Amino acid sequence: FMQEQQTTKTAIGWTGTFSTLKYLDIVLPVLKALQEVYDFDFVVIADKDPKLPLKNYRFIKWSKETESRDLLSFHIGLMPLFDDDISKGKCGFKAIQYMSLGIPAVVSPVGVNAEIVNNGINGFVCETGQEWEKCLTELLTHTTVREDMGKAARTKIQEKYSVIATKTQFINLFT
Repeated sequence: FMQEQQTTKTAIGWTGTFSTLKYLDIVLPVLKALQEVYDFDFVVIADKDPKLPLKNYRFIKWSKETESRDLLSFHIGLMPLFDDDISKGKCGFKAIQYMSLGIPAVVSPVGVNAEIVNNGINGFVCETGQEWEKCLTELLTHTTVREDMGKAARTKIQEKYSVIATKTQFINLFT
């Protein structure tokens, strides 16, 4: 799978379960403000529709069969997290998922996120509302930057997190 422009309108997306929707509160004010200036869709893939109060909002019901295809409708993937113990335990799977599909990830600097995402290279690591706004603006307004970051993201996942890349480490666990 490789990220493809499926629509002319840029899409920022998030995927997760209903129990983790609270993390979207971190970025909702930023998304609202950005939608006043830029024309983009915000897409949520989850088990239940949070019915977000955004202008261009789309919900896709999560399904194992269509997950990769649905994620490919994103141009930018979000992983906001609160800086608490539960969030620190999150393994960065969302970021790895986005990046493996060539989608730059914009994440909170919690847990392993800042290790997975190299800020400014294959995505962005954002702490404050201003940082989220600045980084999302950069990705919304510079297609080339977004595409280059997406390619760098995919390369990193192939080199560091793919089955082939981790095979030796995995085998060593059992020897």
